[in-house]
Amino acid sequence: MNWFFIALIGPFLYAITNHIDKIVLEKYFKQGGVGTLLLFSSLLSIVALPFIFWADPTVISASAPTILILGIVGILDVLVLVCYFIALNNDEASVVVVFYQLMPVFGYILGYFILGEVLTKIQLIAMALVIFGTAIISFEIDEDNKFKLKKNTILPMLGASLFWATEGVIFKAVALKEDFLRSFFWEHVAITIIGIFIFVFISSYRKHFIQALKNNSKSIMALNIMTEILYMTGNFAFSFAFLLAPVALVLLTQSFQPIFVLIIGIIFTIFFPKIMTEKIRAKHLWPKIIAIFVTGIGTYLLFMK
Repeated sequence: MNWFFIALIGPFLYAITNHIDKIVLEKYFKQGGVGTLLLFSSLLSIVALPFIFWADPTVISASAPTILILGIVGILDVLVLVCYFIALNNDEASVVVVFYQLMPVFGYILGYFILGEVLTKIQLIAMALVIFGTAIISFEIDEDNKFKLKKNTILPMLGASLFWATEGVIFKAVALKEDFLRSFFWEHVAITIIGIFIFVFISSYRKHFIQALKNNSKSIMALNIMTEILYMTGNFAFSFAFLLAPVALVLLTQSFQPIFVLIIGIIFTIFFPKIMTEKIRAKHLWPKIIAIFVTGIGTYLLFMK
């Protein structure tokens, strides 16, 4: 079970970054927040490269096909970030992350249609539970106690879950054939290059990025560097766990991320409301708890033999 505790590092660190991202979007990136945060996240991936090279100088000797495939992984990683930032800009972190429970569901659906894999009755029931759980959190109760569908959260998070599940499968296929550090290195090279491309060719993102640096450079840099360190450490632990256990089982540990996010959100709302607040009134809190519980059961059943 060592792989489980290693994989669990990822969801815990991701939960912390979820809240930091939300704080940055609300306090510092009110204009062009998604593009600005995307640039920070992608460009700061370069921080990991010297350390990986120091650990294993042979990482640069990857074959051209491997680099190309890992470039695709890098693109998927950036697409995950784009979708996630859009959703986070419109909703609470504790709501957004619940949709990541759809990752293994997408994994099984892709396996069924592309690889011809057979789905058991338990897996079909489990998938229905996960979808039902996310459906619960897809609605919010407004001030008039009316239900409202969260389209601006649902659509981008469906994309994020699909891209992340696909990325995990591709990364494992390459890392098992090549090398873990080599794969991790070239994935982050690709992310950095994409960040440079966005900075050069998307003027609105570049403008807001430079403006954000001028206005709050120290605070922004500190928070974003902290986020990237936590995120890359989580990625490292998560990716390493892929080599120790089946992708599906590793993805199962993602079911803990919404729990971590909700607990952190409640703690900060009660004790540090000036830093961050979440909706913790009963009518908002119970749907979150029920959705996390239902999707958690569904995710567990999804991987039962």
